[in-house]
Amino acid sequence: MLKRSLSAAMILTVLAGLAACSSRETLESDMGISGAPDWVNEGTQAVDDDDGRYIQGVAYAPPLNNQSLQISTADSRARAEVARVVSSYVDSTLSDYSSSTGDSAVSSIEQTLVSSTRTALNGVRIKARWKDSNTGNVFSFAEMDMEALDDSIQTASKLSDNFKAFYSGKANANFERFVQGQQ
Repeated sequence: MLKRSLSAAMILTVLAGLAACSSRETLESDMGISGAPDWVNEGTQAVDDDDGRYIQGVAYAPPLNNQSLQISTADSRARAEVARVVSSYVDSTLSDYSSSTGDSAVSSIEQTLVSSTRTALNGVRIKARWKDSNTGNVFSFAEMDMEALDDSIQTASKLSDNFKAFYSGKANANFERFVQGQQ
């Protein structure tokens, strides 16, 4: 009898927990950190809005013995998040280019794009930081304006005019499609 009561109580607890979870509406990217700025809970993302096209990276560093090292670590990780997303974007753009033109010099273009991307990533700025008072984690928000990448690609002397024309003609549409694919 006691076993049945415990089993019934356990089943009711699990069902109540499932009902509570199913009634909550959360975004997939929502980290759910109470009291955190929106950017912490939204996380790393590609943004295309009225203000422009941006890659935004969010990362954190756990408490360390040295606060400046903790901040530097969070900043570096946020920049790495931007680099990761930009790398995906560049790969996607290169794939679109090679499939639409059949250009046999794709490996040469890829090397130059990597170099241009590194140059553009130097322009990634840390826009904000936040420290979670409960955990001591420091969060950093890094942002890169895609205009920096566009400019770097247009001024790269080793890129063919054909690729530059393709890139500039399709940059906005490719970025919009890329943003949609990230969601």
